[in-house]
Amino acid sequence: MSSIRQVQVTFDCAEPERVARFWCEVLGYVVPPPPEGFASWGDFDRTLPPERRGAGFVCGDPSGAGPRLYFQRVPEVKVVKNRVHLDVRVGTGLVGEERLATLEAECARLVALGATRVQVLLADEYDESCIVMQDIEGNEFCLD
Repeated sequence: MSSIRQVQVTFDCAEPERVARFWCEVLGYVVPPPPEGFASWGDFDRTLPPERRGAGFVCGDPSGAGPRLYFQRVPEVKVVKNRVHLDVRVGTGLVGEERLATLEAECARLVALGATRVQVLLADEYDESCIVMQDIEGNEFCLD
């Protein structure tokens, strides 16, 4: 019999803490407390070998319902579209103009945080409207 597994979503990025803090603002996630004996994550980070400093950062859903997000520094830059992306579900249950207005309001908030608006996909006979965006390092996501 198979058991349910927890999922962690991992982002490759250049600046893990910066990208993690962006996603905290987007999702209402929080940074966990630093390890015992450290006043801050910066204090902990300074104990690591120089090549490991700033190499990773984490945040999570304060309710524990959503997946943990892990951000890891990688040397290469992003060059192609993501094959997997997050849908930030702000318009669930809404349709038409009400949905679009809600998506647009959230889009404006996220652009102020450094996100980029890519395009609006308007409702058709199969799907409701959504807005395609990119985070502060160019990772695609949708407001859905």
